[in-house]
Formats: sequence, C-alpha cells, structure tokens
Amino acid sequence: PSPNRSPIRAQKFLEKLTTTEVSTSPAKVAARRRRGAMSEANQNTNPNPAPSGGEAPPNVTIYINNLNEKIKLEELKKSMHAVFSQFGKILEVLAFKTLKHKGQAWVVFEEVSSASNALRQMQGFPFYDKPMRIQYAKTKSDVVAKADGTFVPREKRKRHEDKGRKKKDQQDANQAGMGLNPAYAGAYGAAPPFSQIPYMGKAAVPEAPAPPNSILFVQNLPHQSTPMMLQMLFCQYPGFKEVRMVEAKPGIAFIEYGDEMQSTVAMQALQGFKITAENPMLITYAKK
Repeated sequence: PSPNRSPIRAQKFLEKLTTTEVSTSPAKVAARRRRGAMSEANQNTNPNPAPSGGEAPPNVTIYINNLNEKIKLEELKKSMHAVFSQFGKILEVLAFKTLKHKGQAWVVFEEVSSASNALRQMQGFPFYDKPMRIQYAKTKSDVVAKADGTFVPREKRKRHEDKGRKKKDQQDANQAGMGLNPAYAGAYGAAPPFSQIPYMGKAAVPEAPAPPNSILFVQNLPHQSTPMMLQMLFCQYPGFKEVRMVEAKPGIAFIEYGDEMQSTVAMQALQGFKITAENPMLITYAKK
C-alpha cells in the first residue's frame, strides 16, 4: 500500500478504539449492570404466574359446546342423556333455545368422578357430526345448589312459563283423578293409547331365545328414541354397522354388527343400560 494512506488508516483505528473505550467506560458498564439486575429482579418477582384461561376446578357439572344447532332442543337433551348416562347417574341435562345458548349444554352428574370420566372419554366425540368440546362448568347448577343449601332464587320467571307449569300440574291432577299414572301420559299430557297401559292379565309364555348372531334386538326403549341416539350408544363398540327402527312399533330397534362376537360384546356392555330412568334396555339376539 502507498505510504500516504497509512496515517489515514491509523487515525481511523485510533478514533474507533477511542469510541469503544468511551462506550465501555467503567461508569457506563456499571450503569448497564444495574439496569440488567433490575430487569432480572422484575422478571423473578413472580416465578410462578397463575395460569391463564381461568379453568374451572373439577365438579359435578360439565359444559359442552360446539353442538349441532340444527337439532331440536328436546331431542338434543335426550341424546345427551343417552350418551352420558353410561358414566354415572345424571341429575339433569340443561340446554336452552335462546340465541346466546345455542350449540351448548350442561350435564349435571351426581358424582365428580362421573363428570371427570365423561370429560376425558367424550372429549372430541362426534355428536351429530360435530366434535364435542367439554370442560368443567364454572357455575353451580340449581339442582346442586338446592342439595347443598346454597341455592339463591333468581328473579321470577316469565308469566307464560308459570302458566305452562300450572297447566301441566292440572293435567297431571286430572289424570290422577281418572286413575291414570302421570308417567303414562302421552307427549302432550293426553291420555295414553291403550298400547301403553300395562296389561294385568296372563303373562305371555316366554319363547326360546334366538342363537347368537350379528344382529341384536333391543326392547323397552323410550318411544322418543331416535336412530341417532342409539347409534351414538352402540357405535362405541367394534364392528358396528347400522341401527334399524320400526316406525309402526316404537320402543324396539335392531342393531347390526360385523359378526356375533362383536354383537355379544355390545350386548354385554349395554344390557340394562337406562336411556331414561324408567327404561332399562332389554337386549337379545334377533331372530333370523
């Protein structure tokens, strides 16, 4: 390199060195250390921050959302009861017609363990073609609050709700006066058809059971049962194919599996299962 360029380079090097020395002077280094220590102290003030999201602790009520909003309210509640009652006694199923509550439901169990098992095992279960999202409810249901003595009445319900309740009570009283058990009332409180009134005469002679096969015959179902409700129950077991119901004969259904071993597993698991408190299922092999 030419000799007259060396002084210039040396001068730049000295300027750079001077700048570096100034920036790393003891006073500035000490100041930076103090700032770093303060920052570290601030970060360590709360070493165990509270988890975000405010998840509710385990309790007897589970909250389910992402439900199919096209399903009618009563069918939804009955289906929820049918699917979740396998985990334990259900005190009530809550679902509402209001817009802000659509696609949601609450299931209240008698035991916390039942709610916990339901939450774990049914998380993401395809219910009416939509995966359920389940968590513990954040508020206590009325039925639980009444049981433990913490219930506080809400504001009065709307007049038409009171009127509807009085009408139902009057219908039950009328049926009782006629000698009819209100449990046998039809869907709208009318007198039941004779086919629903227990026959107190001679018991039918039992027929020989059908040999094991791939099709199950299910009896004593609630008359409001639907193929979808039964599918959700029986599809949990391997080999499930389809549900067939006879429209002219409510209360019975045929459930088909791939082979007799698969149908036997399902029959043993669901024998006596209660879709409602009054309807334990009676399952046998279908006659061919």
